[in-house]
Amino acid sequence: MSIKNFFKNAFSDMKESAKAQHEVDKAEFAAAKAESKANFNEAKALGNSKTRKAMMQAERQSKIDAANARKAAAQARIDSTKQ
Repeated sequence: MSIKNFFKNAFSDMKESAKAQHEVDKAEFAAAKAESKANFNEAKALGNSKTRKAMMQAERQSKIDAANARKAAAQARIDSTKQ
């Protein structure tokens, strides 16, 4: 293998690597941009009282559902030990 071919292959590999890294960077930038926009829209929606109330109600309901599921699991454990 000559020096010329060595450098030709090395630079070709670097070029391919740079292209692949550029694609990764573009995808990560697009994801960060979308997340930023979502965060902005959520913050903007919290300024609206109707939206904020609906979001808070949904959060409370999910907590109630989780607590009821834990309660049912505990009751099942209690019932299994009574036999």
